[in-house]
Amino acid sequence: MSIRLITFDLDDTLWDNRPVIQGAETAMHDWLALHSPHLAEQPADFLPAVRSRLLTQEPGLRYRLSELRRRTLFHALMEVGYSQKQALQLAEGAFQAMLEARHRITFFPETLSTLEHLADHYHLGVITNGNADVRRLGLADYFRFTLCAEELGVGKPDPVPFHEALRRAGVNAGQAVHIGDHPHDDIAGAQAAGLRAIWFNPQGLEWQNETGPDAQISSLAELPALLADWLA
Repeated sequence: MSIRLITFDLDDTLWDNRPVIQGAETAMHDWLALHSPHLAEQPADFLPAVRSRLLTQEPGLRYRLSELRRRTLFHALMEVGYSQKQALQLAEGAFQAMLEARHRITFFPETLSTLEHLADHYHLGVITNGNADVRRLGLADYFRFTLCAEELGVGKPDPVPFHEALRRAGVNAGQAVHIGDHPHDDIAGAQAAGLRAIWFNPQGLEWQNETGPDAQISSLAELPALLADWLA
């Protein structure tokens, strides 16, 4: 059966996300040091502890990363003595500083050329558990839709985002393939929903799970030829 829809993970699939997150955390802490020193001077484990408590109280927040970040900052600021009004303003300021830095990314060298080529032949979509915005990254023209866990209220590996992608594209699971770096969220999640799954594995890691991906690639530039082989 022909492939009509290709869905992509974002973080660590279209770019290396480690330096991005490090930069975003640094930007947030620099902003806090300047505008809310009472929070900035707390021990390094203070914010993670607040975050952990919130997740225990409301586990669904793990799929709402922006909301989780805002609430973590707000509650932390309240705990160190800021008023509710101050905490709301400071939390939003720190969040926006983090979010701006979170979108300072460097694509893998072959990302844009591969997307441009594939967009001429397939429907492309995004399925992400993160909070990167393809519009801010200049990628919106390549994708027919973006499915974010924060908006859906559930994320990969749950089948809901994959089934929603099929619905948006008007295709069945046999006509779709998902590409991502995470063995559980991306590969197992897509396969459980009936899609084929390609493991993006630039580091050449060994597959650890019992059921393997339908294919694996070390560079996005390998995708067009792989898909052409499947069609043949």
